Amino acid sequence: MSSDRRVAIVTGSSRGIGRAIALRLAKDGHNIVVNYQSNASKAQEVVAEIAATGVCAIAVQADIGILADGKRLVDETIKHFGRIDTVVFNAGWIVYQAVEDVTEDSYEEAFRTNVKAPMFFTKQIIPHLKAGSKLIYLSTSLTSATTVPPNYFLYTATKGAIEQMVRTLSKDLGRRGINVNAVSPGPTDTDGFRFGKTEEQIKMFSQNNPFGRLGQPEDIAGAVSFIASESAGWVNGQILRVNGGFAV
Repeated sequence: MSSDRRVAIVTGSSRGIGRAIALRLAKDGHNIVVNYQSNASKAQEVVAEIAATGVCAIAVQADIGILADGKRLVDETIKHFGRIDTVVFNAGWIVYQAVEDVTEDSYEEAFRTNVKAPMFFTKQIIPHLKAGSKLIYLSTSLTSATTVPPNYFLYTATKGAIEQMVRTLSKDLGRRGINVNAVSPGPTDTDGFRFGKTEEQIKMFSQNNPFGRLGQPEDIAGAVSFIASESAGWVNGQILRVNGGFAV
């Protein structure tokens, strides 16, 4: 299947922010590769929702922290669409641990999922990119917030690594006309954010935002939509904080 439409891979897009990004990029006219790790039924729901709008979408199971899976994701994309234009590195693992509780296993899993996976998947897709392609990574506004909640030590460290990757890749790939940026959400109302939090804690996050609410996945998707568009052709190497003023 080939098309003149741009093609976007969105990792971890069966639910939450990834799902919202996939739906928004489809609305913008991209064909979509819905990547998921385990929830096939949710991924197929996203594919069906996109297909109902007349845009092509496929679901591909892959854990891009495993190099063979990453290669298969690339191969399936090229097989179906013949091109890759935009990649959104949304998949990630949020771990809540104080430094005293970090183990070698939790360290390995956090950095495997949040750093190794996007790093090596970037390497795998580079041969298929051309001038005008967009790489968009997901970070967190906690890397710049002056008030960081407890137990985000390990998670924030991995996202700091992502932001440094964006800075250097923007120089390396910018020479080929490829834009590399990151979107950095603040507290966003997803199942992953709510996990392990009391309603009182969630209310506190809302009250700490000037808008008096949590972000919604669609808020993040709108920012990704802009960075993926031709209007953002001169945006490169930037970390776009999308947090309603939670961290400035």
